[in-house]
Amino acid sequence: MTVATEPIVVHSIIGGKQVLTEKRYTRENPANLKEVAGYAPVNTKEEAIEAIEAAYHAFGTWKWVPVEERIERMRRAIAKVKAAMPELTRLLSLEHGKPLYDAEGEFAVSLMWMEFACDNAKEVLQEEVKEHEKGKTIITHDPIGVVSAITPWNYPISLSTIKIAPALLAGNTMVLKPSPFAPLAVSKVVEIISSEFPPGVLNLVHGEADVGVELTSNPKVAKIAFTGGTKTAKSIMKAASETIKKMTLELGGNDAAIILKSFDVNDERAMRRLVISNFLTAGQICMIAKRVYVHRSIYEAFVTKYIDAANKWIRVGSPFNPNVTIGPVNNAGQVKYVQSLIDDAKSRGAEVIKLGKVIDPDINDQGNFMQPTLVLGCDYNDPIVVEEQFGPTVPILPFDDEEQVIALHNESIYGLTSSVWGKEEDAVRIARRIEAGTTMINTAAVQGLDVRFPFGGVKQSGVGREYGVEGMLTYTETHVINIPTMLELPYIPE
Repeated sequence: MTVATEPIVVHSIIGGKQVLTEKRYTRENPANLKEVAGYAPVNTKEEAIEAIEAAYHAFGTWKWVPVEERIERMRRAIAKVKAAMPELTRLLSLEHGKPLYDAEGEFAVSLMWMEFACDNAKEVLQEEVKEHEKGKTIITHDPIGVVSAITPWNYPISLSTIKIAPALLAGNTMVLKPSPFAPLAVSKVVEIISSEFPPGVLNLVHGEADVGVELTSNPKVAKIAFTGGTKTAKSIMKAASETIKKMTLELGGNDAAIILKSFDVNDERAMRRLVISNFLTAGQICMIAKRVYVHRSIYEAFVTKYIDAANKWIRVGSPFNPNVTIGPVNNAGQVKYVQSLIDDAKSRGAEVIKLGKVIDPDINDQGNFMQPTLVLGCDYNDPIVVEEQFGPTVPILPFDDEEQVIALHNESIYGLTSSVWGKEEDAVRIARRIEAGTTMINTAAVQGLDVRFPFGGVKQSGVGREYGVEGMLTYTETHVINIPTMLELPYIPE
């Protein structure tokens, strides 16, 4: 099942104006590679500089706009995005490959966060006045300046709005660069939001490495907000070091699910949550459970029940088929990488079991489709276990005791999210010893996400936090104004 459509053309936005370019990306439909979903511009380094200049100029005025006006503008933008959601979700499914329900879910989370930011901005950003025995201290939360936002293809809407809302509400300006693998829907969203703000407050550029380098090294950029791979983040940190830029980095993860012996393998709803936490968005989520450790005493029974649950929930096909739960992988490069991990596991003697069913077999060869797989019999150090697959495959391995599984979890260079499954008392005890930014109990991935609380990783999974109050304050500088009563300190000699 495919849905024919006229290709969408999106543009860059610099200083409030659409910018046409000679060169452009072609974004194909990953469910049907012969179909063009749309076109996005390829900006030059010079245009990136122009966008930064526009943001820098706008910041001089925007930072003084009262927070009440910033909130009102953002609320109008939210209303416009909501009104356009039917077209936007369809476009996101078309260019990305995620089923419609998944695209709708991404917009729901994005809007939830933007509304939370609006509801809390005034209180979070208000200055504090503290009177004390030595006088008075005023603490303000000032905007930082121009923010460069670089976002990935897997959740382009939510991972852009997670940056846009707090940055603009705090009084910053922004230049945003999306991924060429999902540039269309996010460009439309940025266009909508930008229209509610003064020219230059929110700018949009597309492009290749030279544009990215400019956004991360230009001296007029004060902060970088990046979501993507750890390798790219290392290059960004080097580029930013010349001018000591502020940065928030949400990076890769190899998130583990730990199944304790107190977990009820007959709990069908819990097993379904676990399957979803492995394969939602075809496994292309930074916070998805990418390796599963099961206590040996329940391992055999768990695998049997897991396969049953997976076969019931997993239905591969067109993103526009309402019965489909998993669409194609976003791009051919990711298919190749995931398949290489599966092939390597096979070569090492692992058993690979296909899960679910393909319900649109007539289009299976037209796009980047991969039937999800379960991998058994791996060694703890096999690449499919220690590397981030970011695709529809998951290894399940047994463990013997709590000390072993905690060590297995914490040996990873990553620490984004994790999950522990079993009786709450047991699960929380283990969770306290896990090295991760977020640990969920009896749920995982997007199912356990709460935008009211901070999200981010430890170790090589990132720097800083997004979401929650902390995710709003990360776009501010704390400014302390001291007004002492005693102006001459007795211990300083004349």
